[in-house]
Amino acid sequence: MDFAVDTDKARLDVARIHRYLSEESTWALGIPLETVERSIAHSLCFGGYAGGAQVAFARVITDQATFAYLLDVFVLPEHRGKGYSTRLLDAVMAHAALQGLRKFMLTTSTAAPLYARYGFVSPAAPGALMERSFPDLYRQPPAP
Repeated sequence: MDFAVDTDKARLDVARIHRYLSEESTWALGIPLETVERSIAHSLCFGGYAGGAQVAFARVITDQATFAYLLDVFVLPEHRGKGYSTRLLDAVMAHAALQGLRKFMLTTSTAAPLYARYGFVSPAAPGALMERSFPDLYRQPPAP
């Protein structure tokens, strides 16, 4: 089956993206639809399509000059093993707005070998990285 990637937000199946993130992902379980919609509106998004249907997605938060953060990358389970993740990442890494960046980051617990092919490595100074993290935010909002 033919596979194509583009950044046309009008083509994105937002309901399917939300369903995957909120019900199947390991990182955004319970995320509200409104949050997904807002995240898409303010990001560079990549849809992957097979037979005209969206089967893959990736989102990049970027200033398009110095920094980018890759997240929400997925290929639907029934379409895995066909090379779609590689083709999706090829499109992300080749995008004109993501060239010449000083730093391009991501977090993964399952796909490090895929990202390593594109030059991603563990941080040189992990002790310099800091974060505020609320991993269960969508399922258990913090107490007031």
